[in-house]
Amino acid sequence: MRTGILGKKVGMTRVFAPDGQKYALTVLQVSSHCVLAQKTQEKHGYNAIVVGTVEVDENRVNKPMLGYFKKLNQKCYKILKEFRGSPKDFPAVGTFYGSEVFQVGQRVDVSGVSIGKGFAGGIKRHNFGGLRASHGVSVSHRSHGSIGNREYPGKVFKGKRMAGHLGNVNVTIQNLSIYGVDGDLLLICGGVPGSKGRVVVVRDAVKRKSRQ
Repeated sequence: MRTGILGKKVGMTRVFAPDGQKYALTVLQVSSHCVLAQKTQEKHGYNAIVVGTVEVDENRVNKPMLGYFKKLNQKCYKILKEFRGSPKDFPAVGTFYGSEVFQVGQRVDVSGVSIGKGFAGGIKRHNFGGLRASHGVSVSHRSHGSIGNREYPGKVFKGKRMAGHLGNVNVTIQNLSIYGVDGDLLLICGGVPGSKGRVVVVRDAVKRKSRQ
């Protein structure tokens, strides 16, 4: 598994291919990534590299992080991310990379925090059908109905699908196709988790090989 990248969600658009096919695209802005450090199985218990992106001035980071960057003898970065994998696939410490690591037609998995929608009922949250429109149902047509059983077991099981907080959780969309790479912009077919301005993680797809 290769090292992934971090991209800021700019928004969505659409394009028409030469064959007339219409594609809905998500546009990600990818800043230059710097490999700051490498973690090993012997010292840290796992193999990974630490990547930083969006360079900032020293006065924009707190003292613990400033000491961390000075210890690594690296510049300060706003966003840090660890990518696990095999050491033979890791780029060397101090190297830079960006959106050019991906190719057109490649399949990727995109992870991010979904849009928070607050408290939602059972119909919106779990696609329940609601109660009947007649036959005694009054002022509770969109409720999820009974949640318990009889005297036995006499309780509500954990994980029962009910109304509650919707969204604002980590979500991964798999097997999205890369439509194009234009400088620091990455064009991905379909939607990705999160709102505009959110940072998402793009990795090689784990369940499907690249088309190329």
